[in-house]
Amino acid sequence: MEQIINFKRMKSVKIFYPILFFFFLFLACINKESKEKITKVWLIGDSTMANYALEDDYMQNRYPVTGWGQVFQPFMAKDSLTMLNNLVKTDSVVVDDRVRGGRSTRTFFQEGRWRYVYENMKKGDLVLIQFGHNDGSKSKHERYVNIEGYKEFLRLFVVQARQKGGVPVLLTPVARNYPWRNGHLENVHKGYPDAVKAVAGELDVLLVDLNQRSMNHFSKMGRDFVSMNYFMNLPAGMYEAYPDGQDDNTHFQPEGAKAVSQLVFNGLKSINKEFNNIEK
Repeated sequence: MEQIINFKRMKSVKIFYPILFFFFLFLACINKESKEKITKVWLIGDSTMANYALEDDYMQNRYPVTGWGQVFQPFMAKDSLTMLNNLVKTDSVVVDDRVRGGRSTRTFFQEGRWRYVYENMKKGDLVLIQFGHNDGSKSKHERYVNIEGYKEFLRLFVVQARQKGGVPVLLTPVARNYPWRNGHLENVHKGYPDAVKAVAGELDVLLVDLNQRSMNHFSKMGRDFVSMNYFMNLPAGMYEAYPDGQDDNTHFQPEGAKAVSQLVFNGLKSINKEFNNIEK
């Protein structure tokens, strides 16, 4: 009787272990599949797209300043990705904002910030590249980059992103809140937006003309509205971080950051639509 019981136990063990093996194999496949279904959207650029919420004591020391990259993740929600189906091949996106304020194309590269992005980039990741605010600052030699140097660093980011299987997207620099002429906001960045377009054409890179999109949108909303609601023009005593108020027509309040994020998303949708037209 005991031999029969032992035989049954051995038989059940023989059946159990293969089942257990295939169970763990199934779990491993699910885990691998879930990892493969995440695309990163890397952000590199200047302070207008930074995530200030990552800084210590943000609410006390910096709020309400908000970079558009700080509020870009909600635009990458699952139901929105259907509108970017040619750019994003997964059903999940994580926005990784590697921006630091005050950086130009040159200093972002020299400080090793691009190296981190390059080393961690995976095939299919998007890289949104927006510089120009600091590159054009002639009075600040530590960050200034002339037009030709600016184009060369943009080429470097594009080429190296493609080496890793990433999808680079060039953005012209977002508008500042000046100069206004006859009720319309004009370009303050001189030749830098055209330099971005030139590199995009030369290397066949996806392009969002954020400079033009933001000038058009801000003009539509009106100077008084964007000055008060979009940019960091703050009255004294309203915010803990700015007891004396603030006059800043470069950086955004939350509403301005969200508006610019929407413009960037709209630009990506336009690119996606162009892909659909080409396929037809």
